[in-house]
Order: sequence, then C-alpha cells, then structure tokens
Amino acid sequence: MPTKYTTVSIPQPLHAKIEKLIAKKRGFKSVSDYVTYVLREVVAMHETKEVPEPFTSTDVEEIKQRLKALGYL
Repeated sequence: MPTKYTTVSIPQPLHAKIEKLIAKKRGFKSVSDYVTYVLREVVAMHETKEVPEPFTSTDVEEIKQRLKALGYL
C-alpha cells in the first residue's frame, strides 16, 4: 500500500536555507526529504520522553521577574 502524503507550508527563507544546507550535505534529495527526517527525529524524541518541558513554572516566574526588572513587564 503506497504512503499517502500531505502538504505542509514553510516560509520561503527557511526553504532557501534548507536548500543551501542539503546542497552541502549528501543524503537528502529534496527539502521535503530533509524536513521529513527532522520531523521524524523530533517526534521520536517526544515519544521516548527525551525532551523535557521547555520551562518549569519556576523558570517562568524567574523569566517574568527578569523581564520586569528590565522594564519589559
């Protein structure tokens, strides 16, 4: 059974950067191949719980305090 595909849009500047990146490296035939590889890796990390939550509630409070001290909040 063939794999079905969908379309995902990315900004053109990012597409251009990826094109330059894969031109220097072998192994990827297209931007789509590279993006598929990266997304599979990210999903796999989340499935194995290797990626912690980006910020704890304590982190958020410390960031807010720093931003307030700098006059942003």
